[in-house]
Amino acid sequence: MEIPENIQHQLNQFQQLQQQAQAVTMQIQNVEVQIQESETALEELNKTDENAEVFKQAGNLLIKVDYAQAVEDMNEKLETLKLRKQTMARQEERVMKKLEEMQTNIQAAMQGLQGE
Repeated sequence: MEIPENIQHQLNQFQQLQQQAQAVTMQIQNVEVQIQESETALEELNKTDENAEVFKQAGNLLIKVDYAQAVEDMNEKLETLKLRKQTMARQEERVMKKLEEMQTNIQAAMQGLQGE
């Protein structure tokens, strides 16, 4: 049985969408790791004496920063990462919904072919 061109096109789109879903999932996992690392860094920073010297990495350099500024920077970074994760989770949800719709359509089209 030969698959009609329109169904083949839908299958190709479905595969591309699957790849997009995988990419988004990997990005979410990456952000989750960054969130965990940032939370750990913030916890350690909070355990540190406010008068201690604090350094921030900038490329290959360590730069001395004010303790309060370091805490503020880490909180901002954490907030940004959490927002990014939420945005990507919504994107993942939309892609997964579209995948389900496409799968249903493709299955219906294939069953229609078998009925012929």
